Amino acid sequence: MTNTPAQQTVTRLYARLVVPDGPRAIDFYRTALGAEEIERYTGPDGRIVHALLRLGDAVVAVKDADEADPAPASLGGSPVIMALDVSDADAVAEAMLRGGATVVYPVADQHYGQRGGRLADPFGHLWMISQTIEDLTPEQIQQRTDELLT
Repeated sequence: MTNTPAQQTVTRLYARLVVPDGPRAIDFYRTALGAEEIERYTGPDGRIVHALLRLGDAVVAVKDADEADPAPASLGGSPVIMALDVSDADAVAEAMLRGGATVVYPVADQHYGQRGGRLADPFGHLWMISQTIEDLTPEQIQQRTDELLT
């Protein structure tokens, strides 16, 4: 019996962030987000073809942009938002801003029980930074969302 795609087991999923300057991006993620570099592979020209970073329990990969893999700026931005749960959203946002990130939405208390905001890192990737400030049920979040949007 052969496996169909629905029967396949996913063993790992991680984002692969394409950036115009891999070493600078790794330094930014290390300084602003506390990332730990797990591995790095470079081409003969020294450009990063793959680097794996650990952020808490998650991992992301970083690579230098090339003809096959463009960075967000060359595409007019990124439609993907990395959601990062942290212990202190204000502190992480400040660290990102010190490293050159820009505010998309300022950090504030949100109706769904989170304190958070959205920032664009210096390489064009979007990050939703949030921390839990209120434990709500899905029903409570939906009720608040309904109230907010009607």
